Amino acid sequence: MLLDIIVKTSASNNSIEIVNGIYNVNVKSTPHEGKANEDLIGVLSEYFSVPKSNIVIKRGLLSKHKKIDIIKKGV
Repeated sequence: MLLDIIVKTSASNNSIEIVNGIYNVNVKSTPHEGKANEDLIGVLSEYFSVPKSNIVIKRGLLSKHKKIDIIKKGV
């Protein structure tokens, strides 16, 4: 499942909001040394109830606009 994601860093809490099919994800961390990407994967892992290893950033590793692939095994 491919998702369009917009990440907001340095947020007051981790949260997800869906607007027009785009997932707006707030993460507490800053984009320093990939920490925001790690937190993004953690938030999505909890939201979709999949292991972190099933979530891959396909595009936008250094951007706030990302394309994420979530692999749901057994479905």
